[in-house]
Amino acid sequence: MADPLHVEVVSADRVVWSGEANQVVTRTSEGDVGILPRHQPMLALLVPNAVEVFATDGTREVIAVDGGFISVDHNRVSILSEFASTGEISLDRAERELAEANKKLDEGDQSEETRKQFLRASAQVKAAQKLNGRQSGV
Repeated sequence: MADPLHVEVVSADRVVWSGEANQVVTRTSEGDVGILPRHQPMLALLVPNAVEVFATDGTREVIAVDGGFISVDHNRVSILSEFASTGEISLDRAERELAEANKKLDEGDQSEETRKQFLRASAQVKAAQKLNGRQSGV
């Protein structure tokens, strides 16, 4: 078997997840992408989504990101996002936050804060749905 991937997911203020993995699945501006060992080098824009990291110890990490970049080179995967969250994500709370952000946008609030709220909530909804085994077109 090929050497594992070294994966780092980094937010603006911390390393959210770091470790060895057999596979990473995420969504770029061009569509879904799966990264396996020996993947060709790439750099792509991420859209708000749930990154899935299949660790070498058999665990699956689901991490919400509000966009950013993914870089792959020589079995190293770097995911850089202003916001990234792992662990318990409440689908109900994330859906409420998304509805609140949508309402603000519908009312004409185009502030940077509202845009960030929308992107973070979208990412958390997607991550919570993956954690709960539900897929969506959100």
